[in-house]
Amino acid sequence: MPKSIATAGGPRTRRGYAVLVAFALLAVFMVLPFGFVLLNALKTSSDYSAHGPLALPKAISFDNVRTFWNLVDFTHVLWNSVLISGCVALCAVVLSVLNAYAIGIGRIKGRLWILVAFLIANLLPQEGLVYPLYYLAKQTNLYDTRLAVIIVFTVIQSAFGTYLLSSVLSAFPRDILEAARIDGAGKLRILWQVVVPVSRPTLAVMLTFFFIWTWNEFLLPLVFLVSNQNQTVPVALGVAQGEHIVDVTMQAASGLLGIIPAVVFFLIFQRTLTRGVTVGAVK
Repeated sequence: MPKSIATAGGPRTRRGYAVLVAFALLAVFMVLPFGFVLLNALKTSSDYSAHGPLALPKAISFDNVRTFWNLVDFTHVLWNSVLISGCVALCAVVLSVLNAYAIGIGRIKGRLWILVAFLIANLLPQEGLVYPLYYLAKQTNLYDTRLAVIIVFTVIQSAFGTYLLSSVLSAFPRDILEAARIDGAGKLRILWQVVVPVSRPTLAVMLTFFFIWTWNEFLLPLVFLVSNQNQTVPVALGVAQGEHIVDVTMQAASGLLGIIPAVVFFLIFQRTLTRGVTVGAVK
């Protein structure tokens, strides 16, 4: 019996090691480009010209990082991205919860067609939204304001959030809702004291993804935020590289500054993402 167990466990163990090695190689290939960016961002232009992009820097220099930081006023640009992404994430989650509560638990009439409309909204390309949103922003005097971008992306992200949460809340245990109603709880109280606490892992994952997706947006912020004082990090990087930066090491420094905030945010909320994915929305 021990021999058969060992024999059965051997291939399984080898397959486990093979999967682990494959994931390790995949991680290396994913991290490798960021390593090259870091490598060249810390070089001087002369060092890069003399030894190429793959050589280690002869001396670590932060001159390119400081130059680019001052060139685009990166502190202000970073604050714009944090403000816009944070507001969009919070507002989109709240709006998604309210919509999904009415559709998934309230079972309003025309529920299927409403979900189809939200699904179609998620499939629309942003290029097709540029002109109507631009015209609307001009007519409402919101063009070149951070509020316009916050409103647009709140609606866009909440369309996906509503579609996702509606399917989750439609499977919410009815016994819990009936018990809350018997105790005298109204609809809003049931929402904030029963549904939201149970759905917190899913909401945390949505909040994180909404923040990251909004942070990485480029096209609509490029169209709406034309003044330097309102630009986000991706827009500032793209505009600066096109107008001011021709040096490869300076481009690497700008890329490094664009990567670091997203990596820091991911590391902070990594446990939240893991918990949300493994626990699920409804226990």
